[in-house]
Amino acid sequence: MTDFLQLFLSGLATGSIYGLAALGFTLLWQASGTINFAQGEFVMLPAFMMIAFMSMGSPLLLSFVLAAMLSVLVLGWAFKRGIVDPLFKYGMMPIVVATIGLSIAMRNGVRAGYSAEAHPFPNLFGDAIFNVAGVTVTASNIGTLIVALAMVLATQAFITRTVTGRAMQAVAQNTESASVLGINVPRMIFYAFAINAMLACVAALLVTSTYLGKFDMGEGLGTKAFFAAIIGGFNNSRGALLGGLIVGVAENLAAAYISPAYKDAVALLIFMVVILFKPQGLLGKKEERKV
Repeated sequence: MTDFLQLFLSGLATGSIYGLAALGFTLLWQASGTINFAQGEFVMLPAFMMIAFMSMGSPLLLSFVLAAMLSVLVLGWAFKRGIVDPLFKYGMMPIVVATIGLSIAMRNGVRAGYSAEAHPFPNLFGDAIFNVAGVTVTASNIGTLIVALAMVLATQAFITRTVTGRAMQAVAQNTESASVLGINVPRMIFYAFAINAMLACVAALLVTSTYLGKFDMGEGLGTKAFFAAIIGGFNNSRGALLGGLIVGVAENLAAAYISPAYKDAVALLIFMVVILFKPQGLLGKKEERKV
């Protein structure tokens, strides 16, 4: 039982990172009606930004602030203006193809332009270890779970309870009607991309200390985050966290009690089961569209 609880708690910490990355998928879908398959690389790039700033002598928190500002510029404004805006009028498929290409370009760009080696990263929460009833809990696991939960709840509250958040949802549902109502459509869409860039930077801060800074670190993370978003409900921010936690815990349990070889297949298996029996996700709502 102690081993099970140990695996469960560490799975929650890992799953909360998946959930935070998955939140980017749901946010862009809710607020701008787009899907970004470079989401994993959107976590990888801020990690290398922070590594670069720290290599120049900047402390961790200052490096995070600088990386967050740069991420909003590059992963928010430049991504929207350079890729999404020109392709948005042609529908979803060109954006999907473009973001898949962007993810490949970002991975190879970082490998060629910075380094192909794994880089160590400081732990924001320290190395403290707590023993509770025979179960070992690290400060990193607790801190990661708390920060991820706080970010998800804050984003959900912003989207559903603020005027700006509701305006962003209105733009995603019907751009023309939102424009008629006086909503600044380009600004609302930019807000969605800027928030997504900030969330990616927070995810980078949490994940890199455990998995090191690697040029391909976003590849698996992006895939599992996408599965987590579908499992929880693509139109529900809290569903992103739930899906991430389910994937993280299931991975740990499968690796320990079945075989480590099946660890990466767990997310796909859960995804297939959910999509067959509840296509809208565990917390998602059915969306009807008129044709």
